[in-house]
Amino acid sequence: MRLATGLVAAGLVAAGLALASGSALAQADPPELAKLTGTLAKARSSGAVTIAYREASVPFSFLSRAQPVGYSIELCRKIVEAMGETVGRELDIKWLAVTPETRIEAIVSGRADLECGSTTNNLERQQQVAFSNSLFIVRTRLLTRKDSGIKDVPDLAGKNAVVSAGTTSERLLRKLNEEKKLGIKITSAKDHGESFLILESGRAAAFMLDDVLLYGELAKARKRDDWIVTGSPQSREAYGCGMRKGDAKFKALVDKTIARIETSGEAEKIYAKWFLNPIPPKGLNLNFPLSEEMKALFKAPNDKALE
Repeated sequence: MRLATGLVAAGLVAAGLALASGSALAQADPPELAKLTGTLAKARSSGAVTIAYREASVPFSFLSRAQPVGYSIELCRKIVEAMGETVGRELDIKWLAVTPETRIEAIVSGRADLECGSTTNNLERQQQVAFSNSLFIVRTRLLTRKDSGIKDVPDLAGKNAVVSAGTTSERLLRKLNEEKKLGIKITSAKDHGESFLILESGRAAAFMLDDVLLYGELAKARKRDDWIVTGSPQSREAYGCGMRKGDAKFKALVDKTIARIETSGEAEKIYAKWFLNPIPPKGLNLNFPLSEEMKALFKAPNDKALE
């Protein structure tokens, strides 16, 4: 009888251990999730991803009714959806407002996982962050009053000009000013909205920036017909999403998602929404047609810097 009792007890213990082991296995991550690293592992663990956005970079990344919206924001939301599918859980988005001067630091410091705005992918910035497949291709030009007499950069000689601090346009205008000895008095504003206010108030004769962003500022102008985007393009640049360097699996997912959107025709629909139809804050239309360069990008996505 004692032997039988002992056997029963041993059986119960074994069954209990088996159940405990089964429960642990059930709670463990599947093998593919256990292999997650870097940003994807962080997202799996925390259930969230932090996106750096711009408050006034129309129409790419800006605030409308206190919520980040725009062309780049819409693409980044789709990236977060793809991240959620990869890590096996729905992810919340934590938003982090940045300026042209703080956007790179936000990624390098780890305060943000992805930067979604209007950031040029160039060789200098690649030393600090990685860039996704390109979202947009732009050219740097001038915004000025139609009656200003300014047709191109040389016409700014001895005049005041405004740029947004921390942009490639700021660096370019300072370089041109020095090389050509134009004597331009350059003001650096904190963001594009402030730059346009300085221009609109008459404190600057022209505003240098990427052409599509200048059209975004026109969408906010009180008298749009008073202004013109002019001048020969001073640079050709590609925008990308910024992310931490050395995270190959995360970059591969981001690139794959952008490539799918661009080659499927979905990107053209998103483009039309933000560049060919009325947008916030005033319901104005940028009327910025899809360029041949953009059509080529959508056919063959890539992460090349154009400088």
